[in-house]
Amino acid sequence: MTIQQVLLLLLLWMWLPHPCHTEMLFRRTPDLRPKSSGGRASGNDGKAVHRQKRGWMWNQFFLLEEYTGSDYQYVGKLHSDQDKGDGSLKYILSGDGAGTLFIIDEKTGDIHATRRIDREEKAFYTLRAQAINRRTLRPVEPESEFVIKIHDINDNEPTFPEEIYTASVPEMSVVGTSVVQVTATDADDPSYGNSARIIYSILQGQPYFSVEPETGIIRTALPNMNRENREQYQVVIQAKDMGGQMGGLSGTTTVNITLTDVNDNPPRFPQSTIHLRIPESSPVGTAIGSVKATDADTGKNAEVEYRIIDGDGTDMFDIVTQKDTQEGIITVRKPLDYETRRLYTLKVEAENTHVDPRFYYLGPFKDTTIVKISVEDVDEPPVFSRSSYLFEVHEDIELGTIIGTVMARDPDSASSPIRFSLDRHTDLDRIFNIHSGNGSIYTSKPLDREISQWHNLSVIAAEINNPKDTTRVPVYVRILDVNDNAPQFAVFYDTFVCENARAGQLIQTISAVDKDDPLGGQKFFFSLAAVNPNFTVQDNEDNTARILTRRNGFSRHEISTYLLPVVISDNDYPIQSSTGTLTIRVCACDSRGNMQSCSAEALLLPAGLSTGALVAILLCIIILLVIVVLFAALKRQRKKEPLILSKEDIRDNIVSYNDEGGGEEDTQAFDIGTLRNPAAIEDKKLRRDIIPETLFVPRRTPSAPDNTDVRDFINQRLKEHDTDPSAPPYDSLATYAYEGNDSIAESLSSLESGTTEGDQNYDYLREWGPRFNKLAEMYGGGESDKDNS
Repeated sequence: MTIQQVLLLLLLWMWLPHPCHTEMLFRRTPDLRPKSSGGRASGNDGKAVHRQKRGWMWNQFFLLEEYTGSDYQYVGKLHSDQDKGDGSLKYILSGDGAGTLFIIDEKTGDIHATRRIDREEKAFYTLRAQAINRRTLRPVEPESEFVIKIHDINDNEPTFPEEIYTASVPEMSVVGTSVVQVTATDADDPSYGNSARIIYSILQGQPYFSVEPETGIIRTALPNMNRENREQYQVVIQAKDMGGQMGGLSGTTTVNITLTDVNDNPPRFPQSTIHLRIPESSPVGTAIGSVKATDADTGKNAEVEYRIIDGDGTDMFDIVTQKDTQEGIITVRKPLDYETRRLYTLKVEAENTHVDPRFYYLGPFKDTTIVKISVEDVDEPPVFSRSSYLFEVHEDIELGTIIGTVMARDPDSASSPIRFSLDRHTDLDRIFNIHSGNGSIYTSKPLDREISQWHNLSVIAAEINNPKDTTRVPVYVRILDVNDNAPQFAVFYDTFVCENARAGQLIQTISAVDKDDPLGGQKFFFSLAAVNPNFTVQDNEDNTARILTRRNGFSRHEISTYLLPVVISDNDYPIQSSTGTLTIRVCACDSRGNMQSCSAEALLLPAGLSTGALVAILLCIIILLVIVVLFAALKRQRKKEPLILSKEDIRDNIVSYNDEGGGEEDTQAFDIGTLRNPAAIEDKKLRRDIIPETLFVPRRTPSAPDNTDVRDFINQRLKEHDTDPSAPPYDSLATYAYEGNDSIAESLSSLESGTTEGDQNYDYLREWGPRFNKLAEMYGGGESDKDNS
């Protein structure tokens, strides 16, 4: 608060009356009439005058807010007319703030405020006063209520609910157009003085806007404000109390005002002429380029629609409006040809889609430009005379016959020669071929409509000077039918005739099919290949025929099956026919003609053998054969000699261990060359199929001389087995009763041993593993027996 404001408040306080010094007197009403014995007084009018009772008489107290003195602020004084000043009365204060905010002198009745009071917190206080006798504590006067009202001073400035306001107004608005209303509030008492009377003024934003002093409504102050020139404005509004007089308090707020767009600007092309280029090979729908008209407006007011309104290429090109970019995209509408036309001229118009009628005077809201499109020459691929070809040919044509010709040309001015070829992926069987120079398609294999009625080929045309530039065209070949297939039976017929059949009886209805498809439809004729005494064919003339009997009675014992040749012919040119044979079985039937049996079993019944008898005979034969086979096998088994002879036999024994060797691929177990040539072994080799637990050095024995007779015997036997045609194709074992020499284990025979049996030590056989346990027992056991004896 400034010094000037403080001085002004002091002056106002001095001018105002001081109700704080007003005394509240509690006095008895004076009796102005003479008393009478009856307690009544008569007036001149003869009426009795009653004496009034005592009562409180009080006034409202007023207190100025925001007291700044150092002492308690004096409020007022309570006094009763019974107060003699001797201190016999006691004043009591109760109610709002009594004892805390407001205190009273019990003897004098003076009321003081203990602290500074803000009216904006509370505008008045309601209290109750009472005077009692100090000695008896009885009320002298009844309790009375009074109010202390707080007088307002201008201590609150006007405030706005928002520091910054945002508003908008359309551009080109007339003067006085309402923009927004701002309202400030003042916490001071609006009913006391001008402390809460607010006046609005504009501090910033002139001369564009103005504000109404009483209402705070902001209005436009200039006509035709253009958004395109300036869009944003900042206006500062002041609210001042005291009716805007000097010394009043004030507050400000900021209002940001935006001019919104209206369609007051037409579209404009930046260029009067636009040049575009497009290759002649561009397909339909290709975008050539774009045109764009600028519009100073925004949003929907700037939306533009493009169209071609004139020119020599209106039927060759289209223009489409791109909504997101507001551009006009020019596209190809029809195929272009550089050799036909090289330059097109279009007149393009751009027009606003949302026009405001208020601004028609600023129009027209459209603009035009000239677009020139140049067509560029490219090396184009060959062009066929048709988009597709269809050729029809009969299936019986000769090989090499031309079925049709495709034609293509080079559209360029150079007119390069064309080479034709077939896409072999469309003719995997290579039925057709094409002449590379003139495009003639001819057959290279016979045609058959019944295999394939249509052939879909793809012909490729390429420039000789530029083979990579090719064009394809589909060629459809339809194979026309010729009568080259004979009709046949439609299905396989299982036909039978009853033994008791009569002449003229129907035994089968037949039909036929033909792979050909004549234009007039299928028509078949049925007849017999030769006159048959048993059966006949009757044509029904509807592509079916009936097989009838020509005599009474048939016998299965005489003939069980009849073969009936039937000739089927068509009526197309040339006539095709075939002979189908019906197999007719003779069967036993009941009286109604239902077949009962046609099997061979029925034919054997008259011979007197039943089915059970035949089965029994067959089982006997099988049992006899089994007995013969078993007898022969036993006989062959008895002729075999045992491998192990008796112990008294002085010859070397051969012991069978039932161990299977490794086969032909097992070349590590032993060296077969020893058997073929006993003198071939020079080094002693260990067995490779068995791993001895301990290695030992075998004892060498003098090698036996080569026996020529034994070698010749082995070679002779080997030759006999090789040339024997009855020898089995599988591997076989032939025993030659020759051990050989220079074995790794050395010879176990005692015939050639230079020492006696007692000199031999066969303990090493136990070290060779479990496979030699038998030999170890045989030879090692003998020594133990000698020791025991």
